[in-house]
Amino acid sequence: MAISLFILGGARSGKSRFAVTQLPHRGRIVFVATAEARDAEMARRIERHRAERPHHWRTVEEPLELVSRLGQLEGACDGVIVDCLTLWVSNRLLRGDLDDAILDEASALARLIGRRQSSFTIVSNEVGTGVHPDTAVGLRFRDLLGTVNQRLAAACDTVVLMVAGLPLTLKSATPIPRPDDATVPAP
Repeated sequence: MAISLFILGGARSGKSRFAVTQLPHRGRIVFVATAEARDAEMARRIERHRAERPHHWRTVEEPLELVSRLGQLEGACDGVIVDCLTLWVSNRLLRGDLDDAILDEASALARLIGRRQSSFTIVSNEVGTGVHPDTAVGLRFRDLLGTVNQRLAAACDTVVLMVAGLPLTLKSATPIPRPDDATVPAP
């Protein structure tokens, strides 16, 4: 059964490591990387992430045309990890894309996940809880990524927030009993 998982968290919260552990290491897994090695630090991070993945997984680098590339992968694999939406939104902004175009693509990605033939794991940063950006570009990025994250969280079966390497489930495909549910024993 194809499932969808959206993983949010801050920088170095363990998002990527958690994403890799959530798919079976066997099967046809495609890792879609949105990062570009624009400097030495990013090149090191990319190499570290590659080393954490099973070597038989296929890696596809797609910094801009994510929905189109994922559409090409439909039915050709058992699972897809997209790491990460944060860099994808940033890459699109740096290219000069308008907010509406990026949001339209996020909606198209949500629809793709909704009709999925493969399991999807999507990684993104939660940037709304950090330092308030002091530039117009920073505010635009924060607000845009927040809206993109909301659209993907609504489309996915399960949403997990990573904090200090610990996964906190925000939304689950399996119903979580409420305290007033008669099936939950009283303390």
